[in-house]
Amino acid sequence: MEIRVQTLKFDADQKLLEYVQKKVEKLDRFDDNIVDVELVLSLAERPENKVVKLSVSVPSEKLVVEKNSKTFEEAVTDAVDAMKERLTRNKGKRYE
Repeated sequence: MEIRVQTLKFDADQKLLEYVQKKVEKLDRFDDNIVDVELVLSLAERPENKVVKLSVSVPSEKLVVEKNSKTFEEAVTDAVDAMKERLTRNKGKRYE
């Protein structure tokens, strides 16, 4: 599984990038067929809002989740949790 992290309108520090890597690696537990993961961190119009867009490519499909929060860590956690749910549902559909 390849993980790409992109930041828009700011430079992320190493601590944030390590946090993102640690959280996103856990998605492998929910679907063995993940090809790659792309995570985009950006600032919204208002500086207190942080936006995280998480895209996961599985064979023949691309799942996307977008979350907003006051901190990037919280937004990443929310996006990963939502993606876990989507991966579980999607995996169930593929095997039906």
